[in-house]
Amino acid sequence: MNVNRRLVIASALAAAVSAPALFAAATITPSQTPAFKAEKCYGIAKAGKNDCASTGNSSCAGTSKIDGDPNAWIYVAEGYCERIVNGSLKAK
Repeated sequence: MNVNRRLVIASALAAAVSAPALFAAATITPSQTPAFKAEKCYGIAKAGKNDCASTGNSSCAGTSKIDGDPNAWIYVAEGYCERIVNGSLKAK
């Protein structure tokens, strides 16, 4: 009976810990297009602060794992991306 009780407690704990992560993964979407004239600027987002990504280590808003991920982008005012160090209008 002691083994069954441990199994039940371990299963409940695993479910409680994994449920929020599963819900968060199902709700990840791209950032909404801003109200101002904007362009996607790749390679300048801080880790976890991207609006979305083309491919690679992350998929969408807030999922980049590294600073300056060349596949992750954020919206910037139109005409500014190429003025920013490491900024690119295309994924690298």
